[in-house]
Amino acid sequence: MLKKIWANALLLALLLPMAARADEGMWLPMLVKRLNYADMQKKGLQLTAEEIYDINNASLKDAVVQLGGFCTGEFVSGQGLLLTNHHCGYDAIQSHSTPEKNLLADGFFAANKSEEKPNPGLFVDILVRMEDVTGKVLEGITPQTPEQERAALVQQRQKQLADAAKENGQYVAYVRDFFAGNEYYMFVYQRFGDVRLVGAPPESVGKFGGDTDNWMWPRHTGDFSMFRVYASKDNKPTTGYVADNVPYVPKKHLPVSLQGVSEGDFAMVFGFPGRTQRFLPAAGLQLTLDQSNPARIKLRDTRLKLWKEDMDADPALRLKYASKYASIANYWKYFIGQNEGMKRLKTVDKKKAEEAQFAQWIAADPARQQLYGSALQDINQNYTALREFNLSNVYLNEAAFGTEIMTFAARMLPLHSLLKDPNADKAAIQKATADLKEPAAEFFKDYSATTDKKVFAALMGLYYTDVPKSQHPEVFQTVAKQYGGSMKKYADYVFGNTFLTSPTKLNAFLAAPTLAKLEADPAFKTMNSVYTNYVQKIAPQLQASQATMSRANRQYVAGLRAKNTDRVYSPDANSTLRLSYGTVRPYEGRDAVSYDYQTTGKGILEKEDPTNPEFVVPAKQVALLKSKDFGPYANKDGQLPVAFITDNDITGGNSGSPVINGRGELIGLAFDGNWEAMTGDLAYDPDLKRCINVDIRYVLFCVDKLGGAKHLVDEMTVVNKGPNPGVGTSAYATSSQVNGTDEAGKMKTKSPAAGKVKIKKKKNKEKAEANAEM
Repeated sequence: MLKKIWANALLLALLLPMAARADEGMWLPMLVKRLNYADMQKKGLQLTAEEIYDINNASLKDAVVQLGGFCTGEFVSGQGLLLTNHHCGYDAIQSHSTPEKNLLADGFFAANKSEEKPNPGLFVDILVRMEDVTGKVLEGITPQTPEQERAALVQQRQKQLADAAKENGQYVAYVRDFFAGNEYYMFVYQRFGDVRLVGAPPESVGKFGGDTDNWMWPRHTGDFSMFRVYASKDNKPTTGYVADNVPYVPKKHLPVSLQGVSEGDFAMVFGFPGRTQRFLPAAGLQLTLDQSNPARIKLRDTRLKLWKEDMDADPALRLKYASKYASIANYWKYFIGQNEGMKRLKTVDKKKAEEAQFAQWIAADPARQQLYGSALQDINQNYTALREFNLSNVYLNEAAFGTEIMTFAARMLPLHSLLKDPNADKAAIQKATADLKEPAAEFFKDYSATTDKKVFAALMGLYYTDVPKSQHPEVFQTVAKQYGGSMKKYADYVFGNTFLTSPTKLNAFLAAPTLAKLEADPAFKTMNSVYTNYVQKIAPQLQASQATMSRANRQYVAGLRAKNTDRVYSPDANSTLRLSYGTVRPYEGRDAVSYDYQTTGKGILEKEDPTNPEFVVPAKQVALLKSKDFGPYANKDGQLPVAFITDNDITGGNSGSPVINGRGELIGLAFDGNWEAMTGDLAYDPDLKRCINVDIRYVLFCVDKLGGAKHLVDEMTVVNKGPNPGVGTSAYATSSQVNGTDEAGKMKTKSPAAGKVKIKKKKNKEKAEANAEM
């Protein structure tokens, strides 16, 4: 009977989206035609579904790439020219900077392709296809299948499917679970490993507003950088830089629009959102609010303050630590905003109310009780158990791994395992040793032992005092007995005796590694103690509840989808290609505070403060703004557009994503979310959630007028020039003219006269939408 109930429930889940309407979400492009297309047309889309996603012909999916596994980029020319955010290219820009030639501070645009700078390790993935493999992964699996057996079968099948799709290394492929393991999709990519830096504005433009403006609206940040993807002469990917490589010719690149945006205009964001947790139960939200986020905020705040003290005192150190600081600071502020938002919006209470309704729905039907009856009880019991060990997990990641020497020491663990094994193959030891040499060089390039020692003492000191003593690693007993509990004194010992702070000493060890010498090193000994403690004490406790939690989460999500038949749920983000759609839209941030949907260069001058590094404006930009020398990039009112907001659903990983209008043209780059909706990864708020985008016209202004690199604008396909002052018939060469490609890959669009959907505008939209999580 239960098997029949399960089969009927699965069939219902597959059929539900056909009849339901989608409101918000990060959608799989392959399902857009079935789930979203009619709604997108109503909002102003003029493309066909096939022009968005097609595996047999060029479509928008071919113009969008995952950059380095952490950001999104888009092709804007037929010569592989790629746009992304400044903060996505920050590490690459910093790596090419020196105190004498500081590209980060001064900006950089390659005058020709020979000046474009290689970036070892940086890659882009271009989607070839995605496929629903749910049936293949779950074949023969029923609710009666033991969880451990189910997990093993699923993992085995995921690997088999991905390995077959790789076609002997020709592609990168993986299978990801969706809806807590109720569905599975496979993604196949081409990976290009030769990605070169083409240009970026000065940091004072690309990061204008700094930490103060981060996650805030209004914004005036020129958050963009430019790269170029290179390929072999037959347009195939290479694993890294090859001198003879040539610019990659993409199947599709985006035309760039100068028409600009108006309130109510259609906007689509295409990219690789990192992670959302909108099915997280109330107990999980409460743990995040009470324990996880406060610990992360405390530990990151401590690290950032210590870094900043030394960075402010030493310009060379500031350059070394610029990228690391920006990365940690970004989510430090995010965690603060998320907690404030959860309290303000009563996110936990809303989830509890949803769970109460879910429990009532289950209780009303014996069949539902069989399928979903124990889900919430199991979830709550597991979170109660998890709470006891959660801090140890957070402090391992934020305190132990928040110290640079500890992070590098962890890289020595595989070598340590081999050295301990009397039967270990010598070739394996040699390979493990060789594999450490490149990371070591990268580590020391941007490292200060003096600064790291301060951080070690502070963060490990908090680890020592904040985590229950019963969960302490053994090394903390040494700190207590030999150093009176003073982590500062212990730090003096560690940094005074380790070989991991010296390139010379480390290389000497790697030339002749021995177990005795590695285990005697105090930095490695500390890391090994922390790691061993986690593996032996903490991980088993966390894993003990994992099987029950996985099953309960899967039942809970399946039950929600079966209960709410009038709603199409989009899956949580998991770094796979997604599409979100919406409109250009202002918002009311709080009582009596209303925000417009766009900013202009006027705001840059209003924020300018030469005494504050976050709000310095380059002299050349000041002159251009004051003289209103905007070239063809002004709006219809003669102002320079800088940024705009939409109600698109985005998260981390969407940084650099193209914002595309109804005709398939690039109008901006997504780069941030707004403070009032920092709970967006946990719960979507349709009234407050906004996507902050740099206007493509400001990008082109910074490249052309500020950066003097008009040749890069000329390489793009610039369209819709007529309506803007000063544009007229300005002759920007299309990429097809530049590289001789034909028009086959160009986007088909309907003319505005033939197919434009009129959008009713309403300044203060009635707030009647449900505040629901995905």
